[in-house]
Amino acid sequence: MRERLALYLDLIRWNRPAGWLLLLWPSLSALWVASEGWPGWHLLGVFVLGTVLMRSAGCCINDVADREFDRHVKRTANRPVTRGAVSVREALGVGAVLALLAFGLVLTTSVAAVLWSFAALAVTLLYPYAKRHVSMPQAVLGVAFSFGIPMAFAVVHGQGLSWRDLDGAALWGAVPGFAWALLGVNLFWVLAYDTEYAMVDRDDDLRIGMKTSAITLGAWDVHAVMVFYALHLAGLALLLRDQDLGWPWGLALMLAVAQAAWHHRLIKNRAREACFLAFRLNHWLGATLFVGIAASYALR
Repeated sequence: MRERLALYLDLIRWNRPAGWLLLLWPSLSALWVASEGWPGWHLLGVFVLGTVLMRSAGCCINDVADREFDRHVKRTANRPVTRGAVSVREALGVGAVLALLAFGLVLTTSVAAVLWSFAALAVTLLYPYAKRHVSMPQAVLGVAFSFGIPMAFAVVHGQGLSWRDLDGAALWGAVPGFAWALLGVNLFWVLAYDTEYAMVDRDDDLRIGMKTSAITLGAWDVHAVMVFYALHLAGLALLLRDQDLGWPWGLALMLAVAQAAWHHRLIKNRAREACFLAFRLNHWLGATLFVGIAASYALR
């Protein structure tokens, strides 16, 4: 039993929290903005636990979908499904249980969030297969990794709605255009860090015919990553300019710009380990922005 549990923890990347932190920080930032400050312990717990559960479920789905490709990639060849230590049925079963637990958390929020969660699940299921057909599958991942943003607004703005009140207009009204704009801006951050991630596996992906942004961008990969960072940070500054966030937000933006500049130093020579380090440390950029937002609301 202990050995099986260890395999399942390896399957969901339990010892590599960077993945779920990359989902968590923009979701929490959106939750604070939607709530105009502290959202309460219940919603905080729902988003933290829900993020961990859904990222873990996503790992199960991704490893099943990519099992034939992963065995040809140095970094992924030893994953539990790829090496046969966990069967496809087992991995899908674990993923289903985790997704159902996350859905149970959503049921404690609002009916609007419950309905939007199906869209979030659909994008999560779509991403692993986008790598076969889309020249920049990181864009699909960006939507999946950013869907916590509209979910945050659906939870906060959808409170008070009942199933009888909920029609198409009310469902879309729970997620304003501002939330979708935040999702679009966050997409650039995902493009930045997941292109860094794709740069690690470029030689393997070229050999097996996988499509990634690092391959599509070619010699422009480093320049594109920095443009993505710039669009993300400039877009956030523009969207949040009317929120009266104060000096903590301004300081957070400056620190985030400094981190992006440091990432350029890490990836400019395209060294495998340096690119992987840049990817793994990206969650600090998201954490910096979240702290700036949360502190600004706290000091109002």
